[in-house]
Parts: sequence; structure tokens; C-alpha cells
Amino acid sequence: MLRAGLIGLGMMGKNHARILENLEGVELVGICDSNSNLESFYRNVKVFVDLKDLISQGIDYAVVAVPTTLHFQISKILSDSGIHALIEKPLSYDLESSEAICKLFTENSLIGAVGHIERFNPAVIEAKKRMSQLGRILQVSTIRQGPFSNRISDVGVVKDLATHDIDLVTWMTGSNYLKVFAHTSNKLGRKHEDMIVAIARLNNGAIVNHVVNWVSPTKERSISIVGENGMFKIDTLLGDLTFYENGETRTNWSEVATFRGVSEGNLLRYALHKVEPLLVEHQNFRDAVLGRKHNSVSLQEGCNALRVADEMLRDDYQMG
Repeated sequence: MLRAGLIGLGMMGKNHARILENLEGVELVGICDSNSNLESFYRNVKVFVDLKDLISQGIDYAVVAVPTTLHFQISKILSDSGIHALIEKPLSYDLESSEAICKLFTENSLIGAVGHIERFNPAVIEAKKRMSQLGRILQVSTIRQGPFSNRISDVGVVKDLATHDIDLVTWMTGSNYLKVFAHTSNKLGRKHEDMIVAIARLNNGAIVNHVVNWVSPTKERSISIVGENGMFKIDTLLGDLTFYENGETRTNWSEVATFRGVSEGNLLRYALHKVEPLLVEHQNFRDAVLGRKHNSVSLQEGCNALRVADEMLRDDYQMG
């Protein structure tokens, strides 16, 4: 039985606690949170203010769900203590500290992973398995928008939300970002950007565009992947995957045939077995710690997402 600890009991931390309490092969032995006003127990699990007290419980691994600016500090303490860690995304607040976390865990031969939860969405998993049926990938478009959450104060929409899509595009296409250009905007009066439109080209020649914001009154999470043979449409809110096949309509009208492109073919929405992505993420990290086959998102992959996010912010044309 693995002994796990949770660091951070905010909104996401409470979701992690719920999963850890019922995760097969794992015992949640303690929680650390700096809020001294919390009760000494949360859902029958002991809560500590000092991280050293949690570590003293003899934990095998920890889940880090604190604000992004604290990720490096917490990760260093865990790595120095020989404790594996699943760290919420983004891996850290910038590329330099993210790469430092990677180095710490590598030097101490520890398992580290990043909580890019969208990798474990049932529709994303199914689409990844079926990517070959699209043929050569031509374009990927993502939309990730909704109202601003007041719980996020240390990073902008690029590192908090766009990193999800950056990671998904890289993983699903098997290709890295070659060139990025972005426009950002700040409409909410915060320190960080709350809107971005980015375009990019991948190493495989596909073009990518991302629309991400915190100013939309409705929540949308969608990915469209266009290939030579058709298109996948992924709705990660509902966990739905739909395949739009390229049809072929023959015509004897030569003038029209000259300009004929693809047309709508068969449409198929896959019936998927849907499991909560956060549970699947935890199952994979547990298996990683146990030395089993797993699909956890590596620390290096977390660094790669931050590298592209930093490039978006560095090359952006900001408008007020």
C-alpha cells in the first residue's frame, strides 16, 4: 500500500483529496495547507500546516496543488526528501524554474509528473488511438474559454489554460511547435493577460490556432483535428468524440469537377466508456511509482508546454 500526501487544499486540492481517499492501493495519510484556520482533520484525514510534519508521516509520494509560484519551492523540499510527486499544471511559473524541477527529480532518481488532466479525458484518449485514420494532419484548432475564476491570481490565461492545449497538440500529433505568433489582451484589469489568440506551425507542417480566454460567459472546450481523410471534433467537457469523414461526390460536369474539393461524408460519434479524467490521472501516477506501465505526463513534457507558452508571451502583440 502506497502512502500518499496532499499539499494544498484549495478547489483542485479538494478534488485530489476525494480521489486519493478512494484510490485502490493508496492510503492518503495526511494533507498540508498553510491556512491555519482549517480544521485539524479534513474528511477524516489529518491536516498539517508545516510540510515537514506531513513528510514525517513517511509518505511515498505527494500531490502538489498549491499556487504555481510555490511549485519550485515545494518540489525542492520533496525531491530533497526522496519523495515522488504529481505536480499540478503548469509545472511552474516559468521555464527556468520548470527545468530546475526536472533536474532535481532526475538527479534524485525520483518519479515526477505534471497534472495535464486533459490527456486522460476519454474522448482525447480515443482520438489518440485513432489518429492514423485521419491520414496526414493538416490543421488543429482549439477553443478553451469561459468566465474568470478568482482562485487564479499568479499566472495568466496562457499558462493556466493554454498549456492544456499546447500539451494536447504536441502529444496527439507527435510533433513539436516550430513557430508561434500570438496576440494577447487584458480586459479584466489584472496583472496578467486574460485573452489570447495564437497561431503556430508544427514540425510536421500542420498549422495550429488556439483561442483562449477568461472573458466568455459560456464555457467551451473543443479541439478540431483536420486530416487528409476527415476531421475529429473533441468536446472535452462532455467527453465526446465525433468523426467527420471526407466524402467524395462524383460529377460529370467538367467545369465543376475542376474545382471540386472534399465534401461531407459519413458522420460517427463514438460511444465511449467514460471514467473521470482525474481518477485516470491518479491511477497512472500510482502505477508509475509502482514501476508499472503508465501514461503519466513527464516533467520534461511539462517543460515543453511552458517553453511554448513563454514563446507565445514573448512574441505577442499586446493590446489594452
